[in-house]
Amino acid sequence: MASSGEQQLQSSSRSNNVQESNEYDNQDDEDDDDDDEGEVMSKKQQQPQTKGKKPPSKWDQLNPNVKQRIVKAAQERAIANKKKREPEQDKKRRLLMFVKQKQQEKKKSGRIERPLPFDQRTPLSALIPGMEMRGLVISLTKFGAYVDVGTECDGLLHISQLSRDTFVEHPRQMLTPGQEIMVRVRSCSSSAPTKKLQLTMLPPAIVEAEQQQYQQAQQQQQQQPAEGNDRIPLTDIFVDDELWGELRRVTDYGAYVELGAVVDGWLHFMDHPLWERGRHPSTFMQVGDRVRVWVSDVDPERQRVKLTANRPPHLPGPRREFARGNY
Repeated sequence: MASSGEQQLQSSSRSNNVQESNEYDNQDDEDDDDDDEGEVMSKKQQQPQTKGKKPPSKWDQLNPNVKQRIVKAAQERAIANKKKREPEQDKKRRLLMFVKQKQQEKKKSGRIERPLPFDQRTPLSALIPGMEMRGLVISLTKFGAYVDVGTECDGLLHISQLSRDTFVEHPRQMLTPGQEIMVRVRSCSSSAPTKKLQLTMLPPAIVEAEQQQYQQAQQQQQQQPAEGNDRIPLTDIFVDDELWGELRRVTDYGAYVELGAVVDGWLHFMDHPLWERGRHPSTFMQVGDRVRVWVSDVDPERQRVKLTANRPPHLPGPRREFARGNY
């Protein structure tokens, strides 16, 4: 009996142990299943996050300076395409405004700053002909240059007062705006309506000789009406008339010819038969020379007579007469 009871107790303990082991196994399986489900859920949660992040584009990878150049080039292309499509009138208007703007910029850049304000300048009445002064070239023109010598108005340096050694076609050959030069007062007028100041760069000897010639010519013109009004009026002078005259004054561009008329005629150096390229008029024209000239133009309103020393080709040549007995 004792042995059977022990057997029953052993079998019951075995069955309990088997049940407990089965329960532990079931719990382990459930834990493993929970772990697997957690891993799956975490992977599912991570997958949308990785899909939302896009890789950087090529534009984002470029250097900022490169981006700026690309944008600028695209804008320029867009502007150029827009200009191609604009109407013709708008294009002309735009080009005209561009030209005006450039002209204004050039004018502003060419302005010269004056050394003295206008309230600190010397009046023209204090100047004396022949006075030597230092001046600043303000602007250039075809006929000369305007020079600031510290007076109440700028002085005119005529192109004929620049040099006697070389032929000056334009003042820019010798002067530039902003250049400091030494000049002498040739003449000045301080009257209120017209204030004028004429300057020169020629030596004093040449200036005095020219002034004497001018004064003599003025005296002759004043004396001639008293002697008799026998001067030829311009109404009696016609184009292609042949005249004889005497050179009164030689300049860089030609000479003034005394014709016996109410005004002197003008002979350009290129209208002289001895002219050659590069020669100065003073080399083949001298004061006092007698020349035969033909009238090329007459302007009674402006009191001017234009001459030429070359015989006009349309005029008939000199008539030659031969005796019959020579043939």
